[in-house]
Amino acid sequence: MTKLVDTESQAVLDVHCSTNREGSDADLAEQIARRNAGDLRSLAADKGYDKQSLREALRELGIRPLIKHRIFAPHRIFAPYDHAHNARIDEQRYNQRSMTETVNSAVKRSLGFAVRARSWFREFREIALMCVVYNIKRAVKQ
Repeated sequence: MTKLVDTESQAVLDVHCSTNREGSDADLAEQIARRNAGDLRSLAADKGYDKQSLREALRELGIRPLIKHRIFAPHRIFAPYDHAHNARIDEQRYNQRSMTETVNSAVKRSLGFAVRARSWFREFREIALMCVVYNIKRAVKQ
């Protein structure tokens, strides 16, 4: 499951659930970004989303990518200029992505950390409803 979270309001804007692990998290992020392209100005993600094609797709959509480059992986050699790319990222905006972890934690604490449904569609529906309930609770508090 991948969530798109507005770091300012801490609202869940979109949810994507996948039935298989084909592709990467970056591929899922691109799908979510395309669905929400009109509303996004930037997208912050951790190094797990490090994929040049994602960065290019985001730029084509007019979305500023805030994704750090991985510096080391045993199976891949990274270019030295990746260090320079990481240094140019706006740290204050990039660090806002930690708010998504806060949202994930709040959803799990208040609504449970497991789904009870057995079929994929019902699991997705349960997760989507959890996010809707979280957003409503958040809006009522404000």
